Amino acid sequence: MPKPDYSRIPEWYHGYLKQVTETNLHKVLSDQQKTIASFLKRIPDKKQNYRYAKGKWTIKELLQHIIDSERVFAYRALSFSRNDTSHLPGFDENTWAENTNPAKREWKEMIDEFVAVRISTILLFKSFSKKQLQLNGIANNNSIYVEGIGFIIAGHAAHHIAIIKERYLPA
Repeated sequence: MPKPDYSRIPEWYHGYLKQVTETNLHKVLSDQQKTIASFLKRIPDKKQNYRYAKGKWTIKELLQHIIDSERVFAYRALSFSRNDTSHLPGFDENTWAENTNPAKREWKEMIDEFVAVRISTILLFKSFSKKQLQLNGIANNNSIYVEGIGFIIAGHAAHHIAIIKERYLPA
């Protein structure tokens, strides 16, 4: 499986794509599932509701955002893989974050949810044929294709884990 075709993906996602060096989508999604879960398990309790600056999300809010976004991206991929020509809406991640309550959730439960969502994503992308991976659709008024969405999922997670490491848990 080659790297994604940047010309078929809106430019604002290119930064996420650059986070992924692996060309095998199934491998990167699977490897991330293990490494991200392992990393999250090592975050101390006192840091889970920490925000590095006023107005920034907590680590728990960031994890909820990763989970929510992966679900949205996976639905888009599923829809387009089935030749659904509906134009799918965008979503406002800040509004979504304001309407979750991860501070009251158990950290282990959130990690388990991430793992479950990622396993579902892996199985979904494994189910797609080569033809389905190349199908396009419209989301948030922009054309995008199924395989590209898979790499966005991986890059989006990598982006936010890097932010946690750099800004929330500096060495």
